Amino acid sequence: MYQRILVGTDGSKTAALAVDRAVEMAAAFGATLTIASAGRVEQATEVVESEAARHAGAGITIETEVLLGEPASELVDLAESQGYDLLVVGNKGMTGASRFFLGSVPNKISHHIHRALLIVRTT
Repeated sequence: MYQRILVGTDGSKTAALAVDRAVEMAAAFGATLTIASAGRVEQATEVVESEAARHAGAGITIETEVLLGEPASELVDLAESQGYDLLVVGNKGMTGASRFFLGSVPNKISHHIHRALLIVRTT
């Protein structure tokens, strides 16, 4: 069903749950997984390398991508331009009164992606 899966992470504990789910799905479908992060090059590189290392023993092919720019736009552009079958993101990192709404990144992505999208409940 899915051959290429893309997961976005900011390196937070909640985003790690989305990465975990993407790894599970890649293993179940025999898909390749790309872990992507947007931000300053040094920080984003550290995030994706750390997540790739954490799942090195998962028995799947893991690639990494460092994105420059606004995370939602960059993830949508990458998913569309590279033909990913599925994009995985966490639902939010917010607390308090905002807990009933999607975070800004998954919300923006859900309105613009033309690929399958899995929003993992992480909070």
